[in-house]
Amino acid sequence: MFDTNKKIVPEGKAKYGVDAPGVIRNLVLAAIALCVISIFFPLIKIGSVDIDASGLIWSGCGCGLGAVLMLAYSLWGKFIHRDRMLNLISWTGNEQVLDVGTGKGLLMIGAAKRMTTGKAIGIDIWNVEDLTGNNVENALKNAELEGVRDKVEIMNENAMEMSFADESFDVILTNMCLHNIYNKEGRKTACKEISRVLKKGGTAIVADWRHVREYKRNFDEFGLSTKLLPANYLTTFPAVGMVLVKK
Repeated sequence: MFDTNKKIVPEGKAKYGVDAPGVIRNLVLAAIALCVISIFFPLIKIGSVDIDASGLIWSGCGCGLGAVLMLAYSLWGKFIHRDRMLNLISWTGNEQVLDVGTGKGLLMIGAAKRMTTGKAIGIDIWNVEDLTGNNVENALKNAELEGVRDKVEIMNENAMEMSFADESFDVILTNMCLHNIYNKEGRKTACKEISRVLKKGGTAIVADWRHVREYKRNFDEFGLSTKLLPANYLTTFPAVGMVLVKK
């Protein structure tokens, strides 16, 4: 359990972490290993078979490039992507907003900055493998640093089983979250929960690098209006697509 009313003393600048740090680490290690093998062991002999390993350097370069692009997304691209998502909403300032998989609060805080009397709630289960420094204290600290602590609330909630009443939110946002539910039925349950807590006339934006068409089919099945938006290849890596959902 955590105390969301705990006073956080802000110091420095808000930090939103590096996404999928384990994946980036593994790509870097693979890049180093493949390049070392290619340069120092270009010909590998296994029994009577000679294997040309010199071409592995290109695979190593590919892994290295992937790591660089993922890091660029974390440090730069995700802020552009956040604004792209938020700009799809016609804000009035009094919305009730839910950020599913808030992490360190990037979307939640971005939405709160557009609030006057509204409120943004962020939920997460705080998986440290998804984001560096992924915990509620850092999310609250970022809210303090960004000047919106009074407009946000953070809760420990699972996307597949939310405690909110039906039709609680005008806007629901989620980015790079639902693919972490590893089975199809679980992802469908999360989509159903999003549909349930979204108000009539409300908007949900679900962004992810996988399963976006699957999410669209789920929301279509639940009777909501959907629009598939193209993946963004310039500022997100892997490229992130979105489905815009209206109830």
